[in-house]
Amino acid sequence: MKQLLTYFLAGILLLSSIGHLAMPAFYAPMIPEFITPLLANILAAIAELVIGVALLLPRYHRLGRLGFMFLMLAFLPVHVWDALKESPAIGPHLVAYLRIGIQFLFIYWGWKGWNQYATSSAVETKSTS
Repeated sequence: MKQLLTYFLAGILLLSSIGHLAMPAFYAPMIPEFITPLLANILAAIAELVIGVALLLPRYHRLGRLGFMFLMLAFLPVHVWDALKESPAIGPHLVAYLRIGIQFLFIYWGWKGWNQYATSSAVETKSTS
């Protein structure tokens, strides 16, 4: 079940990275006016691609989880900004607030994965020394 969520989120990230480049106009309403849409789409696409691939590779999975956590933290202010607008880009205010709640779950998932691997690595190091 844990791997299924990892594959699902990696797939979402990889599809989103393509979407940022193939359909930048779709993401434009979600980008605050003070951020250049082209730059935001390129940076988001690169970050999502790198993190999505890292989540799929066992050797880099731990870094992928940490990267995912930081990506969700980076997107959080933008999603709060969107939710506070008169007409959120994502849809009704309820959906915008639900997205923020889900984002906190994603942040926790990234942290837990990073912390779990850090803890198990520390235990393995102590037991082999």
